[in-house]
Amino acid sequence: MAALQEKRSSEERKHKSVQNGAETSQGQWGRAWEVDWFSLASILFLLMFAPLIVYYFIMSCDQYQCSLINPLVDLLMGNTHLSDIWNKTPTLTYKAAGIYILWVTFQVILYVFIPDFCHKFLPGYVGGIQEGAVTPAGVVNKYEINGLQAWIITHVIWFANACYFHCFSPTIIFDNWIPLLWCANILGYVVSTFAMIKGYFFPSNAKDCKFTGNFFYDYMMGIEFNPRIGKWFDFKLFFNGRPGIVAWTLINLSYAAKQQELHGKVTNSMILVNVLQGIYVLDFFWNESWYLKTIDICHDHFGWYLGWGDCVWLPYLYTLQGLYLVYHPVQLGTANAVGILILGLAGYYIFRVTNHQKDLFRRTNGNCKIWGKKPEYIECSYTSVDGTKYYSKLMTSGFWGWARHFNYTGDLMGSLAYCLTCGFVHILPYFYIVYMAILLTHRCIRDEHRCFSKYGKDWKRYTTKVPYRLIPGIF
Repeated sequence: MAALQEKRSSEERKHKSVQNGAETSQGQWGRAWEVDWFSLASILFLLMFAPLIVYYFIMSCDQYQCSLINPLVDLLMGNTHLSDIWNKTPTLTYKAAGIYILWVTFQVILYVFIPDFCHKFLPGYVGGIQEGAVTPAGVVNKYEINGLQAWIITHVIWFANACYFHCFSPTIIFDNWIPLLWCANILGYVVSTFAMIKGYFFPSNAKDCKFTGNFFYDYMMGIEFNPRIGKWFDFKLFFNGRPGIVAWTLINLSYAAKQQELHGKVTNSMILVNVLQGIYVLDFFWNESWYLKTIDICHDHFGWYLGWGDCVWLPYLYTLQGLYLVYHPVQLGTANAVGILILGLAGYYIFRVTNHQKDLFRRTNGNCKIWGKKPEYIECSYTSVDGTKYYSKLMTSGFWGWARHFNYTGDLMGSLAYCLTCGFVHILPYFYIVYMAILLTHRCIRDEHRCFSKYGKDWKRYTTKVPYRLIPGIF
């Protein structure tokens, strides 16, 4: 959904809580105030089983050559016991703890203490101090956008070490992968717990907090909208981008180095994974200022869902293809490799152009051209908690006229390309496309529920104009 937001005159801003014949309140914008039984059951399931899912996948590669079925068969047949699997699992080590503490500390330093300089010499890149979207309480936060700079500095150090200094092995991440998992879990739970305590006792903005009265839901989905320490350390921006996404490309490079060490070569499938996922990561940081307007920043509160998810779920499950290829090197035929590359690049093109169209529409207040024509849109309005009335335009041109979330369609195409690099011997690498399909479909529904609550009847007009969510003519 492509929307443009603008503030109107002070007189218009005094309108309270009524928009398009529907009441608009704080309870309708952002996450839920009340928890139904299905939501609570889903929350409890994720809290209990998401860490076990991550462990099971990583353990399957470590002990069962990436087979998801053999561990279950061994357990059911009595060939092994849970205690046997657990005893074979590497434990937390001082070395891994030192690596992880150094890593996170380094990323904090890059985020907080080194202002962005890339925007001064990279044409088209938007960095430095940028404003986020209006929060439900009417606050506009400022952010120091320096993720691309952090990524560049980190990778320059990585390659300098690999080529010249040799202070540590390029396989260091793979070699300590499971001990690092315990470190990531500790950080995920610590930061999520701290965020909940902070929301109760010293929130950054009390008006942007939400309490359901249900401990598990509040812990999972978060209380504070934008928890911060000091002026610039924003929990959501830091943990969404750093340390997980900066590490994503380093993890893949470590996998490639391990494949070279074990098998004497780096296969074209491993190269494809590094290239395609590297493009995605670089795109994220190049457009980090645009990310401030996405659902993660604009709607999600900061809880376990983001805190633990960004520390553990993202770096461990988003990189399964590279991990699999360490154990099962796949050398693709030329036609297959080219086909996968084209699919991945086409998906990226759709993802990027769709998002660019939305960003251009927002920045120019609709005074631009989409596919050579002035864009069509639907005008709508909404009211924040403090009674300020805002006006938006929902674009119905370009890819946004094809489907309401066509950027997700491109994302899914890229996700499928990552998985196809691994062949069809095991199902483990395909977890990513299954997960992304569920995640993005759920995000479509969740986002549209919020938009309906926010825009009321105007949202119905928009969905009538653009009837499909992801695939034109189908869904």
